[in-house]
Amino acid sequence: MDKAGKKELVATLNSVFASNTGSIVVAHYSGLTVAQMQKLRKEMKKSGATVKVAKNTLVKIALAGTEITSISSLMKGPTILAYANDPVAAPKVAVAFAKDNDKLVILGGAMGTTALDANGVKALATMPSLDELRAKLVGLLNAPATKIAQLATAPAAKLARVVGAYANKDAA
Repeated sequence: MDKAGKKELVATLNSVFASNTGSIVVAHYSGLTVAQMQKLRKEMKKSGATVKVAKNTLVKIALAGTEITSISSLMKGPTILAYANDPVAAPKVAVAFAKDNDKLVILGGAMGTTALDANGVKALATMPSLDELRAKLVGLLNAPATKIAQLATAPAAKLARVVGAYANKDAA
């Protein structure tokens, strides 16, 4: 990579780190085959996340001046960065991929300005996604309206059953 390419990569990574991306996962990928790496990239892309492989020195330069400089200590050995705007997208895919491939070792990461260790990334992966939370919220908002409609029709239904029971009693 030439000097202009390195500057462009550092600028790109710096904008990712400075923009308070939802979450960033740092992992070792030593021993993964090209096919496995392509599968990881495809799964990340499907969930809206991105995977970058960069030299640790360039990542450390990009981290300088951001609020998550604490993850620069994780930049040792062959590392990849996975990041997404949805806080749980990248951790979910990374943890699921690490379960199937023991060569991918999650080191830690960051969520917003908070640094996470490997257990923090795994805990973040168990949380529901933003879309799932929105669906639950809509369900909770719809539930009271449904209950009110049921309560409004319940007295009339009970009255109809009572009248019907008296009518059946008189007929018998």
